[in-house]
Amino acid sequence: MLLAGGLAVAACGGTTSAGNSGPSGHASQTITLYSAQHAQTTAALVAAFTKQTGITVRVDNDGEDQLTARIELEGGRSPADVFYSENSNWLQQLDDKGLLAPVDPSTLAHVPKVDSATNGQWVGVSARVSVLVFNPSRLNSSQLPSSVLDLAEPQWKGKLEIAPSETDFWPIVSSVARSKGDAAALAWLEALKANAGSGDEVPDNETLTSDISQGTTDLGIINHYYFYRLQAEVGKGSLHARLAYFAPHDPGFVEDISGAAILRSSKHKAAAQRFLEFLSGEAGQSVLAAGDSFEYPLHPGVAANPVLTPLSHLQPSSFTPAELGTGLDAKKLLQEAGLI
Repeated sequence: MLLAGGLAVAACGGTTSAGNSGPSGHASQTITLYSAQHAQTTAALVAAFTKQTGITVRVDNDGEDQLTARIELEGGRSPADVFYSENSNWLQQLDDKGLLAPVDPSTLAHVPKVDSATNGQWVGVSARVSVLVFNPSRLNSSQLPSSVLDLAEPQWKGKLEIAPSETDFWPIVSSVARSKGDAAALAWLEALKANAGSGDEVPDNETLTSDISQGTTDLGIINHYYFYRLQAEVGKGSLHARLAYFAPHDPGFVEDISGAAILRSSKHKAAAQRFLEFLSGEAGQSVLAAGDSFEYPLHPGVAANPVLTPLSHLQPSSFTPAELGTGLDAKKLLQEAGLI
């Protein structure tokens, strides 16, 4: 989801271009990027890539569900060369339909093998972990649940907000379903719905984090970086929220991967390959680490923003992007629970 402020690439669904000529002033090639990542993150990466290579990037921003559906509808006529997603499950959906092209092996080697497609059709770019965010004036850390499953307990009725239409929530649902089975996952979702109550299903993680800071509700589930983005926006002293981690390997403690792929229909595959090489390489990963993304770079040689707990110190569930799959299981369960 997009966050107000920062470097604006375009409004959701809009377009923009970065750069019109290469470093030497010669006309550059242009690629089209369908981006479901945060606009300011994409803007910083695109600007650095164009400065380094002279390749112009036309950016079309939208939600990853909308862009995935658009790519499927466009098929071989898609104007996009690259798809950059917040979560890997949308890339898996496109891969299953045969719409992606292989990533160069040298690019795949930039990041741990487990963080990219098992068949090499997309490459991991950054990682996020799911956490609890809570208002410390309403709850102390000793009162917090150790498992995401505990949020189904009646004690959380009226104290919880959820954002089920937020696609970052879907890998958590897939993780619970994989750990406990579909029936248990559905019962859990129905209990979350009852605890959140009518009108408390917020549209995105930005709203959820802000609501908790403002005391509208007590706690919720987000990806960690929404907390740090809001903190950077309003200032540490004005943020009345804290983060807490679930117990090691809890099904709610998910590491999910943001990744990028080249469309099989791309007419500019060489330039698109250079963009993926940049995103996953030291230059692009350093842009992620130094900017306001607050995501974890995947390149082993690039350290994360120092405000973050090192990823190596965390113990999320062991599910890989391949095991979390396409997210269609999560969508079905959320629909059955009446949450989307």
